[in-house]
Amino acid sequence: MLFTKQAIGVEIGHYGLKMAVLGGKPEMPQLHTYRSAGFQPDTLRFSHRELNILNPPAFAAIVRDTWLQLLTKVNRVSLSLPDSVGRVVILDLETRFRSRDEGSDIIRWKLKKSLPIDIKDVHLDYQKLGEKETGEVTVLVSLVARSVITQYEDILLEAGLEPNNIDFTTFNLCRFFDRRMALAENAVFVSYYEGALSVMVLDGGVPDFYRSREIPDGGGQANRIFLEINSSLLAYRDKKGGFPVTELFCFFPPGHAEALRPLVEEATGLEPAFLETERYITRPQGIVADRESLNQFAAAFGAALRNL
Repeated sequence: MLFTKQAIGVEIGHYGLKMAVLGGKPEMPQLHTYRSAGFQPDTLRFSHRELNILNPPAFAAIVRDTWLQLLTKVNRVSLSLPDSVGRVVILDLETRFRSRDEGSDIIRWKLKKSLPIDIKDVHLDYQKLGEKETGEVTVLVSLVARSVITQYEDILLEAGLEPNNIDFTTFNLCRFFDRRMALAENAVFVSYYEGALSVMVLDGGVPDFYRSREIPDGGGQANRIFLEINSSLLAYRDKKGGFPVTELFCFFPPGHAEALRPLVEEATGLEPAFLETERYITRPQGIVADRESLNQFAAAFGAALRNL
């Protein structure tokens, strides 16, 4: 009997819990199954400083029940959390470092005065983006309070799951759509997903600018989205002394795409290419998933790719 590798992506967001099982190859994953569940009020509250899970037993029960519905023996999962749970910064370091630990020490020293909590209480991860001839090193840094990340890990373990990767929603979206965006030399990625607007500029496929803001549904939403995109790109233009971006990729819920099109066109001066989840995943016969459902699981799919 042939066994195919399976990977599970778990997304925890404002609209509930989502789990997806993928197989196949990373360049064209295959959807095996997926499930979602909502949380009761006062179960979860996202914060970058305080514990997020207010009712651990209820949270663990929902996670375990949803996982059991997947009918898989795989329990290792990659977790996606809202960007608002932590902080992401792109830093230029003046000197090279000889080891990963030395790099962490340099980053902690540089950031210790700008964080609202003690740097010792922060879980830090980073990725080296590039190195200049002058010796400067550019890094992408993710920061989450240790107490926050530990609570998620402990309760997932209690529910029977083993989280081996944790990342933010925007980066899991980028991971899922990377096959398309990697074809562009310089691009800006704009997503409005789970009530959060994110803007990321990619230079040669490498993040060069990032900003994420929560913009919940309601009055004035479109105007706030336009202002946030505009201010983000103005900040990038000031940093770079121009706007060398030639392509614009957008990921919006199906009902928002056409309404937001003129806003992103005006803010960027570019014609948007809308990313559709269904184009980057295959579905075996018997798997029923419409366009809207697939779009709602994009971050869970991106998270699963880390283990595929």
